[in-house]
Amino acid sequence: MILLATLFIPLLVAGIMILIPGAQGKTHRTLAAVGTAAAFLVSLVLWFQYDSTNAAFQFVIDYPWITSLDVGFRFGLDGMSLLLVLLTTFMMTIAVLSSWESVRDREKQYYIWMLILEFGMLGVFMALDTFLFYIFWELVLIPMYFLIGVWGGRDRIYASMKFFIYTMGGSLLMLVAIIWLGAYAEGSGGFTTDLQKLMSIAPNTALDAQKWLFLAFALSFCIKVPVFPLHTWLPDAHTQAPTAGSVILAGVMLKMGTYGLIRFNLQLFPQSSLHFADFISVLAVIGIIYGALLAMVQTDVKRLVAYSSVAHLGFVTLGIFSMTTEGVQGAVIQMVNHGLSTGMLFLLVGYIYDRRHTRQMSDFGGLARSMPVYATFFAIAVFASVGLPGLNGFVGEYLTLIGAFTSQHLSTTWFAILGATGVIFAAVYLLILFQRMFFGPITHPENEKGKIKDLSRLETGILVPIVIFIVWIGIHPNTFLHVSEASSRAVVGVVEELSGSTDYTAEVQERKSGQAIADEGSENRAVPTSGPMPEETEGESAPGAQVLAPPPVVQPEGGQ
Repeated sequence: MILLATLFIPLLVAGIMILIPGAQGKTHRTLAAVGTAAAFLVSLVLWFQYDSTNAAFQFVIDYPWITSLDVGFRFGLDGMSLLLVLLTTFMMTIAVLSSWESVRDREKQYYIWMLILEFGMLGVFMALDTFLFYIFWELVLIPMYFLIGVWGGRDRIYASMKFFIYTMGGSLLMLVAIIWLGAYAEGSGGFTTDLQKLMSIAPNTALDAQKWLFLAFALSFCIKVPVFPLHTWLPDAHTQAPTAGSVILAGVMLKMGTYGLIRFNLQLFPQSSLHFADFISVLAVIGIIYGALLAMVQTDVKRLVAYSSVAHLGFVTLGIFSMTTEGVQGAVIQMVNHGLSTGMLFLLVGYIYDRRHTRQMSDFGGLARSMPVYATFFAIAVFASVGLPGLNGFVGEYLTLIGAFTSQHLSTTWFAILGATGVIFAAVYLLILFQRMFFGPITHPENEKGKIKDLSRLETGILVPIVIFIVWIGIHPNTFLHVSEASSRAVVGVVEELSGSTDYTAEVQERKSGQAIADEGSENRAVPTSGPMPEETEGESAPGAQVLAPPPVVQPEGGQ
C-alpha cells in the first residue's frame, strides 16, 4: 500500500486541516510541513523497492469503478514516473517550508490548496487509466488558479485567468481524444480507458485517425510544457505567483506536459510521433532560441527565469521527439534537473524580493559583499542552469543533444546544432544577471553591507538539500539514469518496431531524398528499422507493422 500512502497522505492532511480553525496559523504550517515531508519519506520506499531492470509498471493497483465503461482506479509506476513522483514530493516539501515565513494571510486556505495540488500532481504521474489521468490533470488546475489569484502579485487576476483559460482549452481537447480512443477500443473487446490495454490497441488505429488523436493530446500537453508558440501564459503566471507557486509551477507542473508527451503521444501513437517528429522538433528549437533571446532582454529577474524555462523545456521536447534512448533518458533527467535548478532560482528570487520588495535587475548590485551566502547559492543555481559539467544541468542537456544528433527519426542534424546554441545563450543571460546583481555597482544604499540581511538558517536549510541533489546528479548521474533506462528503452522500442512500416518508410525517403549527404553510407540510414523491412502494404493502418504490448506487470517484493 506504499503507492496509495504516497498519493493520499497530502489529501488526508488537508482533510485534517479543514477541521482546525483558521486562526491557528502555526498549526496549519506545521501540519503542511509534516504532511509533505511524510509523503516524501514514504515515496523513498518506492525508490528502494523499485526493480530498475524491468520496464513493466510496478506497484500496480486496479480497482473497478465504472465497470460498463471499463473505467477503474488504476495506478502504477515505471522508472520515468517514479523519478517525477520523487521530484514532486521533494519540491512540495521545499515549497511548503519556503512559505513558512513569507505567507501570513489566510494560511489555512493556502496550505490546504498546496496539499490538494500535491495530491493532483502525484495522481497525474501515477494514473494508469486515461479517464483518471484526466481527472487529476484538471484537479491540478484549481489549486494553482487560487494560489496565483489570491496570494499572487498586483496583476494576479489577469495571470490566473490566462493560466486557467489556456490550460482548460487544451484539457477539453484531451477529453475528446480520450473518449474517441476509448470508443475505438470497442472494436477490440469493448470501451476502455485502461492505459495498458490501450498501449496494445492504439498503435493499430487507422493512421488518419491516429494523427488527429495525436494532435489533440499533443496540443493539450504542449500548452502545459509550454512549447512555442503556446508559451505566453507562463511568464505572467510565474511573475504573479507567490514564491512557492513559482517553485511548483516550474519544478513540477510543467513536467506534466512533457510526461504526457512520452506516456501518451509516443507510446499510444508511435507512427504519428514519427510523422510529426520534425514539426514538433522545429517548435522545440524555436522555443530554445526564442526563450533565450527574450530572457536576455528582461529587466525583471523573475520574468527572466520564467523565459529560461521556455528554453530549457525546449531541450526536453527535442529529446523526447528524437525518439532515441539517449534522448528520452536525457529528457527525463532534464525534467528533474530543471525542477531542481530553476526551482532553486525562483526560491532565491523570492528571498531577495522579501528583503527589497523589487525584482528589477537595476535595483541590485554589490550583493556578493553584503550577502555572501546568498551569492554562493545563487552561483550554484546559475551554473547548474547553464549546464556546467559537474552539476546536474550538464547531464540532461548532453544526453538530449546526443539523442538529437544520432536520431534517425529526425530529417536533419540541424535540430541538434541549433538547439545547442541555447546552451550558449543561457550562459549569456544568466551570467549577465549574476554579474549585475552581485558584482555590479551599488546604486542603492539598501544593498550595502549591514543594511540587508543574508540568508537565515531556515532559508539556508531549505536550499542545502537542493544543492546536494544538483551536485549528486552532476557527479554520479547513473544513480538516477539507471532507474529510467529500462522504461526509456521500452518507449523507444515501440517506435523502432513501427518505424519500418510502409507509410513511414516512404515518408522518410521523401524527406531525406533532397538532402545532400556526403557520407556514402547515408542511404543505409535513411530508413530506420529495428529489423528487416516488411513487405509494402496498402492502406494507412500499416497492418504489417508489429505492435509491442506493454510488458507484464511485476510486483516487487514488499510492494503492493
